Amino acid sequence: MSLIERATPRKVVFTPNVNPYAAGSVIAEFGQTKVHITATVEESVPPWMRNEGKGWVTAEYNMLPGSTHTRSRRERSKVGGRTYEIQRLIGRSLRSIVDLEKLGERSINIDCDVLVADGGTRTTSISGAYVALCLAIKKLQKEGLLKENPVISQMGAISVGVNTAGKIIADLNYEEDSSCETDMNIVMTREGEFIEIQGTAEERPFNKDQLTALLEAAEISLKEVFEQQDKVLA
Repeated sequence: MSLIERATPRKVVFTPNVNPYAAGSVIAEFGQTKVHITATVEESVPPWMRNEGKGWVTAEYNMLPGSTHTRSRRERSKVGGRTYEIQRLIGRSLRSIVDLEKLGERSINIDCDVLVADGGTRTTSISGAYVALCLAIKKLQKEGLLKENPVISQMGAISVGVNTAGKIIADLNYEEDSSCETDMNIVMTREGEFIEIQGTAEERPFNKDQLTALLEAAEISLKEVFEQQDKVLA
């Protein structure tokens, strides 16, 4: 008997080129969760990377004040621990699928601003960041600044969890995330390779069978994410 109750994501929508000033931009929507993402190109790298012939990809993440049920305060002077952890995750994920030598000595900065938060904001940000990154790369190629595409793999992310009945569900909304006994965020390539797995048992521990089902549900769910990325980047 399968442990998987739901392995399909909420409705996934990527709306590209929403910002005329960014090299790449997209609004990523997973259900009610909505994130505005831009990719900005700078013809320089951080000081510690100069003269190495490599580029850099980094990310920042922020939840806008009206994105949740209660107003979130702007992080003006100091970034909170959760925000710092999420933006590092986004940056790591993007760098794992980019050949930094092919990028050349330039930086691509990804900014993810959560407009509406209904669960899965970090996974929505990562999946949308891939689209914004690819749009920026296409612009660089069109302008003759890049000879070949430095993106080596397609990437997406999804949340999965174990509900109170012990069943696996994919792409959790806020209510499901709040009540799940296990919450897991999975970043994968289209080839089925794992970039990062973040999983925590909130109440009861999860077993090996549930772990296998969580990974399987993520892989099934991400097929739809990859298809929607393909459509917008075609």
